[in-house]
Amino acid sequence: MTAPPFRPLRLDHIVLRVRDVARIQAFYCDVLGCAVENRQEAIGLLQLRAGDSLIDLVDIDGELGRAGGAAPGAEGRNMDHLCLRVDPFDREAIVAHLRAHGVEVGEFGSRYGAEGEGPSQYLLDPEGNAVELKGPPDPPRPAA
Repeated sequence: MTAPPFRPLRLDHIVLRVRDVARIQAFYCDVLGCAVENRQEAIGLLQLRAGDSLIDLVDIDGELGRAGGAAPGAEGRNMDHLCLRVDPFDREAIVAHLRAHGVEVGEFGSRYGAEGEGPSQYLLDPEGNAVELKGPPDPPRPAA
């Protein structure tokens, strides 16, 4: 077996599917000390800052939440995916490594994470759990 062409640095974010966003937001912010960082109302997403990482809350009645199936409970799951910040992020090497291990490779794109917008590769673990490998943030755009 070959070693991965990257090393995990930390958990970038976790995405939780929730029934009551306000209640969960209050828990994570008031009880655990997180702070609201970003809202994407159009898709039902609230992002909370937890130190260097994010906790994303997805309303099960929103666009993203409905895509996950039943509400959290016996018939549904509450975690959408986990994300690992990896370094270096060489997409071709990552995909080749994953495929060499028989891993189902998912969508690639630029997505927002704990450090900002940057490259992101989805995959599935052997039990079907979604995992996102996140690269470094894109360089800042020059001011116009």
